[in-house]
Amino acid sequence: MWTLLPSSALRLTGADRVDFVQGQMTNDLRGVGTPGMVACCFLNVRGQIEFFARAYKREGDVYLHLDAGQAGGLAARLRRYIIFDQVEVRDVSEELRTVHVWGQDVPGWTPEGPQVQSFELAGGTVLGGRVNRTGTPGVDLHFLARQEDAVREALGGGETSLDALEVARVWAGIPDVVRDGFTGTLPQEVGLDVGGLLPVMSYRKGCYVGQEIMARLEARGNARYHLGRLAGDGLPDHAEVTREGKVVGQAGAHAGGLSLARLRKELFPGDWVEVGGVPATVQALTPAPADV
Repeated sequence: MWTLLPSSALRLTGADRVDFVQGQMTNDLRGVGTPGMVACCFLNVRGQIEFFARAYKREGDVYLHLDAGQAGGLAARLRRYIIFDQVEVRDVSEELRTVHVWGQDVPGWTPEGPQVQSFELAGGTVLGGRVNRTGTPGVDLHFLARQEDAVREALGGGETSLDALEVARVWAGIPDVVRDGFTGTLPQEVGLDVGGLLPVMSYRKGCYVGQEIMARLEARGNARYHLGRLAGDGLPDHAEVTREGKVVGQAGAHAGGLSLARLRKELFPGDWVEVGGVPATVQALTPAPADV
């Protein structure tokens, strides 16, 4: 099965591209090989998430893959920080397409190979990254828009809807910053910390915007919220979670009878809450594999 992902993308070139983006993001791009990939966030000075991306380090460029509509905002932010850096930021959203293949049965992809691979498919070169979106590692395939028809034919008739992918994601407990509406939260509150469901952090990589807040949270370990899951019928997306009239969290997207949520740590599995006035119960959240 495979699903077309609504996406946007940036391409960074220039001699300082890796050092520049390293000083903006939460994860350690220098620490991976070439080619390599990390999941990362771009924070504001209060440590809150502004953007989530997967950063691919390749010979000659850095490719940032984001959800649809996100590239323009991140490009504007990055350009504000360019002073003497030899780096160019270009929005390539209209030139590229991305699909997620559920599993790793892709012609030309080596399942036991590295996390990032470039290979020939449908008469052209594609970029693949091992990404867990469903609870099982699959492959994000990035390719030129003009290759789309040929890639679809090569992948066969197993196209599956984005709604089905969302159900699998939520059931696997994998957060999505954009779809769950978690922009403006701290990474530690929504499953993005080291050892979390989708780790985006390195506490040893050096300075970046928001790093002081992240270091303080690591030292004190006092985030008041964490990622949880709620069960209920017809729970509204992105609504306040309340208990006995008190706000205790924020729900993400609802799919397949479940919602991921940013919840106060004093809530426990089995507790009753309301999501926008609709009854729900707190469920235990089993960690998914840490593939990015």
